[in-house]
Amino acid sequence: MDTSITPAMAFTALDFTGVRALIRVDFNVPLAEMAADGTREVTDDTRIRAALPTIQHVLNSGGSVVLMSHLGRPKGADPLYSLRHVVPVLERLLGRAVQFAADCVGDEALEVSQSLKSGEVALLENLRFHAEEKAGDEFFAGQLAENGDFYINDAFGTAHRAHASTAIIARFFPEDKAFGLLMEGEVKALEQVLGAPESPVVAVIGGAKVSSKLAVLKNLLDRVDRLVIGGGMAYTFIQAQGGSIGNSLVESDMHAEALALLDAAKAKGIDVHLPIDTMCGDRFDAEAAQAVHPTNAIPDGWEGMDIGPQSREAFAVALADCKTILWNGPMGVFEFDRFAAGTNDIADAIVKATASGAYSLIGGGDSVAAINKAGLADQVSYVSTGGGAMLESLEGKTLPGIAAIL
Repeated sequence: MDTSITPAMAFTALDFTGVRALIRVDFNVPLAEMAADGTREVTDDTRIRAALPTIQHVLNSGGSVVLMSHLGRPKGADPLYSLRHVVPVLERLLGRAVQFAADCVGDEALEVSQSLKSGEVALLENLRFHAEEKAGDEFFAGQLAENGDFYINDAFGTAHRAHASTAIIARFFPEDKAFGLLMEGEVKALEQVLGAPESPVVAVIGGAKVSSKLAVLKNLLDRVDRLVIGGGMAYTFIQAQGGSIGNSLVESDMHAEALALLDAAKAKGIDVHLPIDTMCGDRFDAEAAQAVHPTNAIPDGWEGMDIGPQSREAFAVALADCKTILWNGPMGVFEFDRFAAGTNDIADAIVKATASGAYSLIGGGDSVAAINKAGLADQVSYVSTGGGAMLESLEGKTLPGIAAIL
C-alpha cells in the first residue's frame, strides 16, 4: 500500500448542496437477542457514532444521505440481521428521522433514496442479504450506485475486501467519490506511521501466534528502529533460541522463521526486545496461581500469561524516547485481570510518550480493546477502527477500498 498518496481535497472542503451522498458505513454492530416484538437492541453503538461526523458534514452542507452497510454474516435475507434494528439508535444519535429501505437495490431502495430531500437520511437494508455483495459483482454495484450522486467510503473495517459496495462501486463514480472523515483519518494515521515517520520508530507487536503476524513483522523491518515483541508469540522466539517455556503457547514449526526474522533485524541494526521475565499461571484460567519466571526458564506445569515486571520496565524504557509508536497486539491474556498488568503498563508507557510529543497509532482489535479497557484511548494519537484492514495495511498490502478512491 502506498500510503504517501492521499486525495487532493480534504473531505471537509467538499460541498454537497443538493447532492445525494451514498455513504458506505460500518454498522456491523453487536446486537442483543431478538425480543418478543421482533427487535434487537444495539449493545455497542461505537461504530455508529464513528460515522456521525461524515454524515453531519454532508447534511450541514446541504446534502442528503443514503447509508449502506453489512451486518453479520447472513445467508440470504434474515430478520435477525436486518439493519432495521439500527434505525432507533441512529435516529437518536442524529437527532432526526431516518427512512428505511427494505432492500439495498431495486425499486424498494430507489423509491426511498431517489425521493430524499436536502437534510434527509435513509438507511438501506443489509448489503449481505445479496451474495453479489461479497462476490464483488459489477452489476450489483451498478444497482447500488443508482442510490446516490456521490460515493463516500467511510468503512475502514471493510477496506481490505474487494466487495461490491467497498471497491467495485467506485467505478460508477469516476470523479464523484471521496473518503469520509473516518477513512481519511485512518489513511492519514497509516501514512504517519508507514510513510515517512519521525525517528526513533518503535513497533510493539503482540498477540498469540507468530504465523498471524509474520508478514507484519517482515514489513516493519524496513520502517522501525526498535521492535518490541510480547504476547503468546514471544515464546516461539524464546524456544527457537533454546529457551525452556514450560506449557506456554508455541508454534514449534515457526522456529526457522522466527530466527530468520531476528537475524534480519540484527542485520538492519534494529533493536529487538523480547520478554526477560514472564508472569506465569499454573493453568489457563482467570483465577490461576501466579509466579514470575525467567522467560527462557519456565518450568513444566506453568505457562506464560503476561510479561513480567522486569520486561514491563525494559519495554517502557524502549518506548520512552520514541517519536513514532505503533501498537498491534496485547502483551498477555489481558482479558484476565490477574494477567493484564503488562498490557496496561505498555498502554501507560505509550500514553506518556504521546504526552511528550510522540505520534502513537493503536491498531488491531485486541490492542484497541486493551486501550479502551484501560480507559486511555483518548490519550493516544489515533485508535484504528479496522482490525483486519489495519493488519493487512501493516503487511504492506494494497487495500481495495482505499485504492478505489485514490
